[in-house]
Amino acid sequence: MKISLSLRQFASLVLASVFVFGTNAVSFSQSSSSASQDAKTAGNDTKDAAKNTGSAVKKGTTKGYHKTKEGTTTAYDKTKEGSTKAYDKTKEGTQKVFDPDKEPSTKAKDKSKEANQKAKDKTKETKQKVNDSASPQ
Repeated sequence: MKISLSLRQFASLVLASVFVFGTNAVSFSQSSSSASQDAKTAGNDTKDAAKNTGSAVKKGTTKGYHKTKEGTTTAYDKTKEGSTKAYDKTKEGTQKVFDPDKEPSTKAKDKSKEANQKAKDKTKETKQKVNDSASPQ
């Protein structure tokens, strides 16, 4: 059974809180500080734990967003390449029937066009990865 990242982080937070508050409970009984000071300390500990959890959730969400964006871009580019290839094959088949002498030059043009398209897509994906890694987490 897989446990999601957020659930593991929450479990870690709870466990850390038990240790922190458990240790504070021992020190409460030994210290001569007032109850209000103890409550302030507990509140600050809780606030710090909540900040840490929020930060971890934000980082996970940002990472998930970038990975989804990358996957979507790749899928879009692959679909575009497939559509172009299908269009070119249909065009070549039609030319074969009407003008067989023109087919070799058309194939060369289509191969060149597909290679250029793949290169542009690869460059775009690389730039996107650089931009995503440079953005604040």
